[in-house]
Amino acid sequence: MDQIPVTVLTGYLGAGKTTLLNRILSELHGQKYAVIVNEFGEIGIDNDLVVGADEEIFEMNNGCICCTVRGDLIRIIGGLMKRAQNFDGILIETTGLADPGPVAQTFFVDQDVAAKARLDSIVTVVDARHLPQRLKDSTEAQEQLAFADVIILNKTDLVSPDELKRVEHLITSINAFAKIVPAERCNVPLDQVLGLGGFDLDRILQHEADFLKVGETRAPEHHHDHEHDATITSISLTASQPLDPAKFESWMGELRSTKGPDLLRYKGILDMAGSDKRLAIQGVHMMMDGHNLSPWLPGASRRSRLVFIGRNLDEKALCAGFEACLMPEKGRQ
Repeated sequence: MDQIPVTVLTGYLGAGKTTLLNRILSELHGQKYAVIVNEFGEIGIDNDLVVGADEEIFEMNNGCICCTVRGDLIRIIGGLMKRAQNFDGILIETTGLADPGPVAQTFFVDQDVAAKARLDSIVTVVDARHLPQRLKDSTEAQEQLAFADVIILNKTDLVSPDELKRVEHLITSINAFAKIVPAERCNVPLDQVLGLGGFDLDRILQHEADFLKVGETRAPEHHHDHEHDATITSISLTASQPLDPAKFESWMGELRSTKGPDLLRYKGILDMAGSDKRLAIQGVHMMMDGHNLSPWLPGASRRSRLVFIGRNLDEKALCAGFEACLMPEKGRQ
């Protein structure tokens, strides 16, 4: 059986990975993909933000794909291989905090996976506006650039031409071999992302000489030295009552103005009072946008889910602020 191609979509929190994934799944390219989405949090949001109901989507929550759930990745790929005739490739969207090295390593050191799947390319999405700061405070952002075959330089409309040149220089100082594709909202030709056959093992070995040295084991997740910043945590909030739109907007506005630098990423699927549609919000630092998704299904549980990923998050304060935005329950005295 021919090896099935695997494309890894990586990039720091809020860079635009899900936007790129949605473009791949919604364009008419005649290909069918199985999708693996990894999130850093207790509840999944990205699965509802991914379009393409006909695709096979697997969620791996509450852990980084390069650490605690990497064994799950091996098992999911093994299961997919048993029905590989149903799709043309696999897309893996990593959490924004993932070091792509151990993910790529899986396709070389696990014999069963390597026999059935091949790493086609690592595509890293970067935020043109926030990348300089990310490279100062995040080793993950540096690793994501170093391992990339293609770098989508996203959100170019948010920086000046001079700033864009400086960002491109920063990228090439870390990885001079990857192709840089400027983009707004990840509007890149998909033939520059898929089917590239571009993963260069020799170049990776130059960057990380021990890439293939993990020992004789079927659990390679225990044999790499990737550690996350202990100050970065994920707070997951849920509610079965609708949210007051005005109160929620006011609360989020205050959070962004007072805690913005520490809010690396936030996203949610929300039930807003007075609307029959699900509201999706996504944000990075002080920047946030929102749009309506499809209506809530008749009889389905209308449950809001909101996730914050950031530094030194105050869980008690976030819970209190979120609860203050809830509409009173019917009949509450």
